[in-house]
Amino acid sequence: MTDTLPTAGLTPARLSWRDDAPEADDYGDVYFSREDGLEETRHVFIHHNHLPERLADWDESRPFVIGETGFGSGLNMLCACACFEQYAQPTARLHLVSVEKHPFTPDDLKRAQSAWPMLAPWAEAIQRQWPTPVAGIHRLVLSERITLDLHLGEAVEMITALDGAVDAWFLDGFAPSRNPDMWQPALFEAMARVSRPRATFATFTCAGFVKRGLKAAGFAIKKVAGYGRKREMLVGELVESTPTAPRAATPWFIPPTPPQGDTIAVIGAGLAGISCAEALARRGRRVLLIDPAPGQGGSGNDQGALYIKPAASPNDQSHFYLAGLQYSLRWLARLDPSMAHWAPCGVLSLALDEKGLTRQRTMLARFGLPDTLLREVSCEEAGRLAGTPVASGGIYFPTAGWASPRGLCHLARQWPGITLTTAALSSLDYQDDNWHLMLDTGATLRADQVILACAEATRHWPEAAHLPLQPIKGQVSQAPALEATPGPECVVCGRGYAPPPHLGLQSFGASFHPGHTDTEVSREDHEYNLTVLAEALPDYTPHLLADAPNLKGRSALRCATPDKSPFIGPAPRAERWRTDYQGLGKDARRFHSDVPGACWPGLWISTGHGSRGLCSAPLAAEILASRICDEPAPLPRHLMDHLHPGRRIIRDLIRGH
Repeated sequence: MTDTLPTAGLTPARLSWRDDAPEADDYGDVYFSREDGLEETRHVFIHHNHLPERLADWDESRPFVIGETGFGSGLNMLCACACFEQYAQPTARLHLVSVEKHPFTPDDLKRAQSAWPMLAPWAEAIQRQWPTPVAGIHRLVLSERITLDLHLGEAVEMITALDGAVDAWFLDGFAPSRNPDMWQPALFEAMARVSRPRATFATFTCAGFVKRGLKAAGFAIKKVAGYGRKREMLVGELVESTPTAPRAATPWFIPPTPPQGDTIAVIGAGLAGISCAEALARRGRRVLLIDPAPGQGGSGNDQGALYIKPAASPNDQSHFYLAGLQYSLRWLARLDPSMAHWAPCGVLSLALDEKGLTRQRTMLARFGLPDTLLREVSCEEAGRLAGTPVASGGIYFPTAGWASPRGLCHLARQWPGITLTTAALSSLDYQDDNWHLMLDTGATLRADQVILACAEATRHWPEAAHLPLQPIKGQVSQAPALEATPGPECVVCGRGYAPPPHLGLQSFGASFHPGHTDTEVSREDHEYNLTVLAEALPDYTPHLLADAPNLKGRSALRCATPDKSPFIGPAPRAERWRTDYQGLGKDARRFHSDVPGACWPGLWISTGHGSRGLCSAPLAAEILASRICDEPAPLPRHLMDHLHPGRRIIRDLIRGH
């Protein structure tokens, strides 16, 4: 099994219905007991994992984590939510991790869950955020205290790649005789590897090979009375930890243990910073948001395109941005339900030449994604979608659109738990087990942990000076929207982008100047933006040219990394890494170390988001919040490592640089 999980559309569950109870056509099995599925779930999974007692006593700062091997109709997870709300203390949090290979369609999910009106609050939250059936991890925020990670794909693959630890398992799925591919030793071994000490499990089956497999993986097991007509079932707990560490071959990526304490300072109130602030404040942390000019820089534009450009062949970067796009859409719907600062109007990515068309078609074939996420469109269909003629066909993202970084940053000031300080950071020092932050106002703040989310300025601090960040100047142009000639009805992208008019203005751009650090608005960049707009929208652009001498614009700096993936994770002690892992330069294949990567205590990084920050920053915030709060990550392990701020140090050591 490789570390890289497939990214592809999944086959939804094919169902037959009997008295509103679903049955899987491909497995010939039911999703829950027709006698009383609700009571069966409570008997098997809730009570035999001792959840009422454990949740009532739970007083840790991290969430209680439940893992499940088959989401199905969602009944087990809904019952876990109800149990948590009934028994858990007000400060407790719950994190649910559930795997599903064949997710329900939205209509089937709603029909199945309508059978349990007492579970409606959580069912409706899941239905609102139900993801497109694409392999990977989909994070759903069900409430301020409950998070659900849907791992869509094969159970063994997804649990093997889980970057986190589980307290209790719902070992569920179709009967072993109907779905033998899931019930195998590799599954039980994967469960053991990502279980906390004394993690419990419960399962409805009592099959002998399941019992032997769990025991071999390190679980102590026993038979207890089953539910209804099922005479016996299995329960138990992990008593032997697995000797194989998930990152034995890459110890530099072992996550550091975050310091204790609830106060986190976020440096930078652009999109990356406000995303981190929201994610942490939602988890009950006290957030100090520090920026002399909130919502400026690359996050000061009125409109930005919310879409991605996957590589021709699936790679880690494309996997990350695909997950980021889907999470950003859920994030925006939750934080701004009125859609004052965003619009899921769709995005057209035009193929302006034969090379671009070949690349897009290759990507579509190799990714195998559903049409509900993206699809090829002809020039004629693209024109109908845009509401104005376009230069070519391309690919269309029906659920994507545009968002206002400036508006979202302004919205952040209203979120509870966040204190915004409009000042510049003068010094950053770690002493006496916490961080001391001196501001240019003369004030000094203390924080238990710090997140550097200040784009290229992240390198100004010695702890992050090793990061290879590049400033990129970009200019967006604006013209008055024309009533007689309506603008595009969706975002149209070619070499640049043009969203629908907003607040009486038509925005378009953006220029691209790597290494430039000035932010003056220039006539040359206006002309460039008009040129690339005319390439994509030849009939619409001439109407804007009449106002060309009076174009408004905004120029700002973006920040990119050499491999175009952002840096997200703990801040490594660069010199320690170069010393501890210098053997990589001699023979990387044979090099072995047991030394975890040395990191600055409680110092984290979210930077290098480039021109795709709307798709990457909100998911980056969830990554850091998950690390800080000791909860399962929202990405599989190999993608977490792909984003690590120390990855370039390792790359340079291997290459002898």
